[in-house]
Amino acid sequence: MNFRTLGRTGLNVSEIGYGAWGIGKTGWIGANDDESIKALNRAIDLGLNFIDTALGYGDGHSEQLVGRVARERSETIRIATKIPPKNGQWPAGAGVPVEETFPADHIVSCTEQSLRNLGMESIDVQQFHVWSDEWVGKGDWLEAVSRLKEQGKIRHFGVSINDFQPENAIKLIESGVVDTVQVIYNVFEQSPEDVLLPACEKHNVGVIVRVPLDEGGLTGAITTETEFDPGDFRSNYFRGDRKQVVYDKVQNILGDLGIAKEQLAETALRYVLSHPAVSTVIPGMRSVRNVERNCRVGDGRGLPAEQVAKLKKHRWLRNFYKA
Repeated sequence: MNFRTLGRTGLNVSEIGYGAWGIGKTGWIGANDDESIKALNRAIDLGLNFIDTALGYGDGHSEQLVGRVARERSETIRIATKIPPKNGQWPAGAGVPVEETFPADHIVSCTEQSLRNLGMESIDVQQFHVWSDEWVGKGDWLEAVSRLKEQGKIRHFGVSINDFQPENAIKLIESGVVDTVQVIYNVFEQSPEDVLLPACEKHNVGVIVRVPLDEGGLTGAITTETEFDPGDFRSNYFRGDRKQVVYDKVQNILGDLGIAKEQLAETALRYVLSHPAVSTVIPGMRSVRNVERNCRVGDGRGLPAEQVAKLKKHRWLRNFYKA
């Protein structure tokens, strides 16, 4: 496993990290705690040392599983988690004051709950689960973050940028108070390359990439015959004719690059890791099989420049999360 520096934090993190939303049993169907524990342990066996979770993933269930495994291992595991907005609004809406989303008392109480769930005394990276640049310089959130750092309850602070709004954190990055950002970035969603990633490089902000495989769309597994349980969020994400559209676009990628479907997931992960601003990528991995498949990619090799150039043509602006 190859390691990169997580921006100004100075933390060395594995190129492939562990996205722990799916093991929280919220929005995903089929998660099994025993299998999740096996997958987490296998990932660590393969050199992975960065796990991203959240208080909102199964009302702390994901944090509890992550903490259990991390405490049992002798390796140093870097854990990032997230504070949900107090008003329960995802993503953050324009014009909503920060006092309704991240007041100081909410930040402190959520952090303390996460520490109890994890069974730890400190969190490596505490993040806001949504963000709006309208909040820079407003409210008392920064005082709470600074106090938690001083108390040693959190080491570094980051934000998870709203879905498909990569420019809605530039003001925060330029303010110098954020250590990391988490963002959707993949072969289809290339817009972070325009402004966000250069800003992170300039200000030495660590970049955590989520949804690198487009919720499965960039694995080649989605066809018109694919079915999801009604309780699985992907049944809505890939609703209507979206499966056909995704399938067609994937066929275009395979034809353009001259690769087999089985090579697509690796190619998609390597595309993300080819950008120098990226610190780590956190695909969701609920099975040992997926852990082994994805961790093989964390070997320090990006994509050949020729393939990167070809993939630039497959940028696709859309938001499947919207109703």
